[in-house]
Amino acid sequence: MKDKPIKTYNKTFKSDPELLPDIENFVIEHAKETSLDNKKINDLSLSIAEAASNAIKHGNKSDKNKKVHVTVKIYSDRIVITLKDEGSGFILKDVPDPTLPENLLKDSGRGIYIMKSFSDKLEFNFTPSGTEVILTMNFGKN
Repeated sequence: MKDKPIKTYNKTFKSDPELLPDIENFVIEHAKETSLDNKKINDLSLSIAEAASNAIKHGNKSDKNKKVHVTVKIYSDRIVITLKDEGSGFILKDVPDPTLPENLLKDSGRGIYIMKSFSDKLEFNFTPSGTEVILTMNFGKN
């Protein structure tokens, strides 16, 4: 999938939990330009809320001097959203599985599971300048 996006939108947000709705609205506003149906828009909204919350809370440690960089790319057959924090990353295999019995009652730890469940593709890119969460939603029915 090396085709070029039809449209690209970028916006940078302060790492402030009060801006979570703004991040979600920025993505959903552009997602509504596509042929995503309401269910997929709702799924995307859940995934973006989790990704943004993780970027602020875990990636940037709620440091308001750090930023969350959001990119929305619209292709002919999908939308790809990248959220990049300025944190040091994490080891994906060390994240506990929230579906295991010993983790079911924990208050946290479901973000990656939720993003994976509600997006068509979930990727992480760990860079020296921060962690990227890349969510893809395909147009049409799956």
